[in-house]
Amino acid sequence: MTNLMRQRREELGLTQKELAERLQMSETYINKIENETRNISVVLAIRIATALETKVEEIFFIN
Repeated sequence: MTNLMRQRREELGLTQKELAERLQMSETYINKIENETRNISVVLAIRIATALETKVEEIFFIN
Protein backbone atom coordinates (compact mmCIF):
# COMPACT_ATOMS: atom_id res chain seq x y z
CA MET A 1 0.00 0.00 0.00
CA THR A 2 1.30 3.43 -0.93
CA ASN A 3 0.73 6.41 1.30
CA LEU A 4 1.01 10.17 1.29
CA MET A 5 1.18 10.31 5.06
CA ARG A 6 4.49 12.18 5.28
CA GLN A 7 3.32 14.77 2.74
CA ARG A 8 0.10 15.44 4.67
CA ARG A 9 1.91 15.53 8.03
CA GLU A 10 4.36 18.10 6.68
CA GLU A 11 1.51 20.16 5.19
CA LEU A 12 0.10 20.40 8.71
CA GLY A 13 3.52 21.33 10.10
CA LEU A 14 3.69 18.26 12.32
CA THR A 15 6.79 16.30 13.23
CA GLN A 16 6.73 12.52 13.44
CA LYS A 17 6.97 12.90 17.21
CA GLU A 18 3.91 15.17 17.34
CA LEU A 19 1.88 12.80 15.18
CA ALA A 20 3.00 9.85 17.29
CA GLU A 21 1.82 11.67 20.41
CA ARG A 22 -1.58 12.37 18.81
CA LEU A 23 -1.92 8.69 18.00
CA GLN A 24 -0.37 7.42 21.23
CA MET A 25 2.25 5.32 19.45
CA SER A 26 5.98 5.45 18.95
CA GLU A 27 7.76 7.77 16.57
CA THR A 28 9.58 4.72 15.18
CA TYR A 29 6.26 3.11 14.23
CA ILE A 30 5.15 6.32 12.46
CA ASN A 31 8.44 6.29 10.55
CA LYS A 32 7.92 2.68 9.47
CA ILE A 33 4.40 3.44 8.23
CA GLU A 34 5.60 6.50 6.29
CA ASN A 35 8.42 4.49 4.73
CA GLU A 36 5.95 1.75 3.81
CA THR A 37 7.81 -0.94 5.73
CA ARG A 38 4.79 -1.65 7.96
CA ASN A 39 1.34 -2.81 6.96
CA ILE A 40 -1.46 -1.30 8.97
CA SER A 41 -5.05 -2.19 9.76
CA VAL A 42 -8.06 -0.33 8.42
CA VAL A 43 -8.78 0.91 11.94
CA LEU A 44 -5.29 2.40 12.24
CA ALA A 45 -5.59 3.97 8.77
CA ILE A 46 -8.78 5.68 9.93
CA ARG A 47 -7.10 6.89 13.14
CA ILE A 48 -4.17 8.28 11.16
CA ALA A 49 -6.43 10.01 8.64
CA THR A 50 -8.40 11.57 11.48
CA ALA A 51 -5.22 12.78 13.19
CA LEU A 52 -4.10 14.25 9.85
CA GLU A 53 -7.49 15.91 9.33
CA THR A 54 -8.21 14.14 6.06
CA LYS A 55 -9.93 11.10 4.55
CA VAL A 56 -8.32 7.66 4.43
CA GLU A 57 -8.55 7.51 0.64
CA GLU A 58 -6.60 10.75 0.32
CA ILE A 59 -3.49 9.34 2.01
CA PHE A 60 -3.63 5.54 1.60
CA PHE A 61 -4.10 3.71 -1.69
CA ILE A 62 -3.12 0.56 -3.55
CA ASN A 63 -0.85 0.87 -6.58
